[in-house]
Amino acid sequence: MSTDHPTDRRDMIALYVLCLGMLMIVLDSTIVNTALPVLKDDLEFSDSNLTWVVNAYLIPFGGLLMLSGRIGDLIGPRRMFLWGMSLFTVASLLCGLAATQEVLIAARFLQGVGGALGSSVILGMIITMFREPRAQGRAIGIYSFVATAGGSLGLLLGGVLTDVLSWHWIFFVNLPVGVATVLLGTRLVPHRPGLGFGENKVDVPGALMLTGGLMLAVYAIVGAEREGWGSSRTLVLAAVALLLLAGFVLQQARTAHPLVPLRIFRSRNVTGSNLIVLGLLAGVFSVFFFGARYTGEVLGFSPLQIGLAFLPLTVVNGTVSTKLSQPVQERFGARAAVIGGLASVVVGVLLLLRTPVDGGYVEHVLPSMLLVGFGAGMSFPAIMGLAMSAATPGDSGVASGLINTSQQIGGAIALSVLATFAADRTASELTGGTNATEALNAGFHVAYVIAAGIVLATIVVAALVLRVRPGAVGETATPEGSDDRVQDAIAPPLASSARVD
Repeated sequence: MSTDHPTDRRDMIALYVLCLGMLMIVLDSTIVNTALPVLKDDLEFSDSNLTWVVNAYLIPFGGLLMLSGRIGDLIGPRRMFLWGMSLFTVASLLCGLAATQEVLIAARFLQGVGGALGSSVILGMIITMFREPRAQGRAIGIYSFVATAGGSLGLLLGGVLTDVLSWHWIFFVNLPVGVATVLLGTRLVPHRPGLGFGENKVDVPGALMLTGGLMLAVYAIVGAEREGWGSSRTLVLAAVALLLLAGFVLQQARTAHPLVPLRIFRSRNVTGSNLIVLGLLAGVFSVFFFGARYTGEVLGFSPLQIGLAFLPLTVVNGTVSTKLSQPVQERFGARAAVIGGLASVVVGVLLLLRTPVDGGYVEHVLPSMLLVGFGAGMSFPAIMGLAMSAATPGDSGVASGLINTSQQIGGAIALSVLATFAADRTASELTGGTNATEALNAGFHVAYVIAAGIVLATIVVAALVLRVRPGAVGETATPEGSDDRVQDAIAPPLASSARVD
């Protein structure tokens, strides 16, 4: 990306500041995982209460993303970003200082709120900063690398800090990063005035229904592994969440000031990309979660070794998302990049079916890491661009919040479903007399098969839903009869040869 012009250099520096904030938020979704056993002993958590160290972060984060994105459109995205980063940094300090379970869980909840406020507007800000198609595509590639690879970096960093220092430092490490992000963001990230609250009234009933529905949905999902998908608790929470979300959709169709303009769903590419990211995350999360458990519980890796085991995935992901995905989209179109990346993820997940209890990392794990890293790096930037393709400058925050919400909800659903089936298979094997390690590994294999099936279904969605204009190589097109002039005005394409509907 050329940075000869001072404006280009300033935009690139601003991009790095935004991605630094995003990296801090993504890291915190996984960095705590490696410290859970230590936290359990140090603060005397029970097994059931320990899950709240994770859930207290996920519930507000997943529930507030869309509302935060819309408020960011109204008050200005930079202000929302700075508010979120400031709250996240303060909450990180409280987490690190926590001496009781209650304080840590409350501080993790505040972290989730701050993470939602800050991350909800980042992608929208990037889209509006980089309007030239090729520069926009590369900027999205950098963002996508941070959003997808940050999880594996969190595992590595969490292992290092927990082993070398203490669990407190997995939170203290956010302090210098958070302060730097806020200070640099104030000076370097361009300010874009919000729509204001004059003619753009806040849909308070819609906001309450959306936030309540999403939080209840996340709460039901993360508890389903323990309670069971058919339990009365899970079913009641899911039913109430669905009712609230259905009421929210009806409210948006009737109100003059919708929190989420339903017109953005008229785009097949936008709707399709939000569905596709659910399947992609099922594949990626299966490798992250069960791959980490396999290397740790079956192969006996230490937390630091587990983090290092995921480093090749991170390197390949970063290289492909920043160097290769954009040229592929320019040559063959966004749909081809998405389908090719998803196919690579499927193969990578299926290769994990070869993992035995006496396996080796290079032979049985590394090939999957490389393929999944390649697939995520290839498809994720294209998905992000398509998800933003129908957003006007005034709706960029809500569109960014929507795709982030799809990631959070999709990841929670995928992980809970896969973990439930894996646990059932492990229990069945133990009942049949299989030893504990082999039973555990058999459960992992069931999860890989289901995850691969979900990603395969996602490939079908990508092939049928995403639109391509015939007659031009690699050209992603608007549907026949659509108004290209309006679309060109509100969403420049990802690449010079691509158009999204």
